[in-house]
Amino acid sequence: GWMMWNWLLSGLATDATVVLYDGSPFQPDGSRLFDLADECDLTFLGVSAKFIDSVAAAGLRPVETHALENLRTVCSTGSPLSHEGFAHVYADWSPEVHLASISGGTDLCGCLVAGHPAGPVHAGQIQGPVLGMGMDVVDEDGATTGPGVRGELVCRTAFPSMPLGFWDDPGDERYRAAYFDRFEGLWHQGDFAERTPEGGFVIHGRSDATLNPGGVRIGTAEIYRRVEHLDEIVEALVIGQPWQGDVRVVLFVVTADGVVLDDDLRDRIRADVRMGASPRHVPAVILEVPELPRTRSGKLVELAVRAVVEGRPITNVEALANPETLDHFRDLPELVP
Repeated sequence: GWMMWNWLLSGLATDATVVLYDGSPFQPDGSRLFDLADECDLTFLGVSAKFIDSVAAAGLRPVETHALENLRTVCSTGSPLSHEGFAHVYADWSPEVHLASISGGTDLCGCLVAGHPAGPVHAGQIQGPVLGMGMDVVDEDGATTGPGVRGELVCRTAFPSMPLGFWDDPGDERYRAAYFDRFEGLWHQGDFAERTPEGGFVIHGRSDATLNPGGVRIGTAEIYRRVEHLDEIVEALVIGQPWQGDVRVVLFVVTADGVVLDDDLRDRIRADVRMGASPRHVPAVILEVPELPRTRSGKLVELAVRAVVEGRPITNVEALANPETLDHFRDLPELVP
């Protein structure tokens, strides 16, 4: 269900040895992948941003416990890597590695924006477009935005791994609607992003999951970044809920063992989000749930939760690893209009 395994096959063409690990990276503890890096003399380690955050939250410092002598590159993907994630890797893993946050898609089986070892790494940024990819960020009219202005991530050029079409879509209607109807002649990736003055990219989350309180688009990643560094919070999921002619931000959290989501913790969450992001990011409602729904590749499914909250049918339930968790979001009295 995810392109990473298929993508790894390309490494064999360079005469590299590909090392696959099957199992939880936190069993028996969070050092398992670092043990593997030392045992196999890994030069390249691919992980998720969530893994980096989890290692930091566990207080692990591989720089003190592991040699990592051959490790040259660490790639992070699956979700945007926070500033704190960058700082943790360089301070607590190794100051010598090239840390590359990368972003692409299963549908194209590759990257659109990624790292390059010859350039500087800036915390919170993806270094630049992949070779041959005409990546850009555009406004609602398809015009290029300036640095620091958020918009839609697009590719202005054709590329070899562009899918030929969809299964059972003989007229290519669904295919064109997915990628080309929004901006004529441009591949629309569906990510909410911005260019930086340094020439890099920042991904703020999926476009269809962005929040729109007061008519201002904000990315979900900015809220996750503030909430998930709190010791009391294991993970979080945020949606925008239509409410009284506007959109309000609703935050669901899974708390650590023994932690109760009370008004004091809610106030601290709101204060942290307000200070670290903006007043528009502050959740109007914060609710506790025992577990969050994920795809089989481990990604949170904000759209499915929003559909449940709004009472709409959910498509592609078979893609979820734990569809039963959607019941936690049904008919919540705090969310009834």
